[in-house]
Amino acid sequence: MRYVLIAVLFSSAAWADPSLECFDAGSQVEIGACVGEMEKRVNMAVETSYGFAMQSAVELDEVTDRVVAQPALEAAQKAWRGYRDAQCEAVGASYGGGSGTGIAIASCRVDLGRARADELLRMAN
Repeated sequence: MRYVLIAVLFSSAAWADPSLECFDAGSQVEIGACVGEMEKRVNMAVETSYGFAMQSAVELDEVTDRVVAQPALEAAQKAWRGYRDAQCEAVGASYGGGSGTGIAIASCRVDLGRARADELLRMAN
């Protein structure tokens, strides 16, 4: 069930470079809009996956009569968001303020978000 939901949230056919997945969009503005929409879907998938992982963490804490897994997951998610933001800003900075900067940042966020959703789903099972 969890994997079906995530598959629905990810409507892209491939897990390649997001800007290449949107290449058929045409202009740079259209590619940027396409990657931006992809980023929204990936963010939803990360949040959904996080919910599944958190549910598993809460259940584990209840079974073990400890409060360890839930706060650890919360801290990990907070740290991941900080890493994602810093890493993608660094990717954007490598474009020197050029016209592809926004697409590069959004593509980075999509790539890292996809990987995080996978990690969270593994934690949920």
